[in-house]
Amino acid sequence: MSRFIRGARLAALLASTVLISTALAVSASAQSSPKVGDPPEAKDMRLVGWNDLQARSAYQPTVHKQGDRYIAYIGHHGGTPDVPKPMNPLTGQAEFNGTSIIDVTDPSKPKYLFHLPGQEGNYEAGGGQMTSVCDGKTLPKGDPNAVYLLRTFGGQGHEIWNVADPSHPKLVSRPSWDLKDTHKSFWECDTGIAYLVSGVPSWRTRRMTEVFDLSDPAHPVKIRDFGLVGQEPGTSGTVPTELHGMISTGPQGNRVYFGYGTNKGGVLQIVDREKLLKGPKEPTPENLRAPVVGQLDMMPTNGAHSTIPLMQVAVPEFAKDSEAKLRDFVMIVDEQIRNECQEPRQMVWFADVTIESRPMVVSNFQVPEASGHFCDRGGRFGSHSASESTAPVFYKKVAFVTYFNAGIRAIDIRNPYAPKEIGYFIPSITEATDKRCIKVDGKDRCKIAIQSNNVDTDDRGYVYVVDRANTGMHILELTGEARKIAGQP
Repeated sequence: MSRFIRGARLAALLASTVLISTALAVSASAQSSPKVGDPPEAKDMRLVGWNDLQARSAYQPTVHKQGDRYIAYIGHHGGTPDVPKPMNPLTGQAEFNGTSIIDVTDPSKPKYLFHLPGQEGNYEAGGGQMTSVCDGKTLPKGDPNAVYLLRTFGGQGHEIWNVADPSHPKLVSRPSWDLKDTHKSFWECDTGIAYLVSGVPSWRTRRMTEVFDLSDPAHPVKIRDFGLVGQEPGTSGTVPTELHGMISTGPQGNRVYFGYGTNKGGVLQIVDREKLLKGPKEPTPENLRAPVVGQLDMMPTNGAHSTIPLMQVAVPEFAKDSEAKLRDFVMIVDEQIRNECQEPRQMVWFADVTIESRPMVVSNFQVPEASGHFCDRGGRFGSHSASESTAPVFYKKVAFVTYFNAGIRAIDIRNPYAPKEIGYFIPSITEATDKRCIKVDGKDRCKIAIQSNNVDTDDRGYVYVVDRANTGMHILELTGEARKIAGQP
């Protein structure tokens, strides 16, 4: 054997050893939990700006253009037993978590403007999780000089504030109060109709729907109560899974898509909006069924946290077909609620609802656990929420789904039969990032983990993701191939 051949084999062996060593190092790094000081993990997404949100646990971000400014309204969970009232540096006072108001006109330098305190309580029991914003000049009977913030006050009720001057909010009204719970409502700015996730005391469930006319926010008018048959007052038997939220397509689309169940017993309900608003209002089984045009009952192991309509999608594969080139879909996002994979995996489903009476799940999206050894990182791993914006920059092209300790995932949804990931961003943990625990042999085992919670986007193409574990708000943008798919320059 020549020295040349022996040398080539030795070189190949050394190269192989280097590759194996590198792979082992990467694998070991992936298996270890992130720590303070580690860089973010990202693919085709870039950090533009960040705000710590006063180290408050965050739920719903809503970004609204007000004149030449962009303002972010962030709803918060309650505090923690360790810090029930975080300090507000702007006032020097400890305040129960409520709503943060941030100027994001320059996304690289977000400026904290105001904190509007919420209900006393920790975790889900307090705060003010939900935010929705409408301009007074858009609402049929609103003050044209006002900008209205609809928010929850913990589980107690719903409030409307005038935030035309976002640094000085003024209370306008409380449409519904003394409830068992609240959650993720929807407000049609062009009509004023609002679908409020509420817990009316007489109903048998913690969360159902109160429909209100909020076209004049100062004078709310209740239209009706609505929910699944078996939740209404005066019935008996098993109570169906509670409501999580809904999305309306307004009078143009004449549909409201309700999502029931969080992590189990999910139900997608497709409702005729006009029949809901104008039909008989007494909550009898017949009247509750009357506006329903379609329903999809999911597996007992999965919920329907978010139900996002994607209407009239031109599926590329069907371009040459004589019929059904355009399809209607609903993206259904479950919510993982237990830490460290202690329950069935929650993920994203795409249902073809072109034939509304026969909706069918046709695909799903999930993040492979092994790609980041996420079950070992601590906290929740699984889907939670998605951006609901219909702004042309991303709608029906790219969906952004939060995945707790796996950060935020960007998904190409141009063909809902074959969704695919095109980018992600997992923020760095900070000194403020809160612990997440599970019981092991009767004792708490706690880990520090990112918990990317909810997301919104604006018409400029910026992505806003907030963290459940007190790590603040990260403002992102797509880069590389993902940016091209969205059609951004």
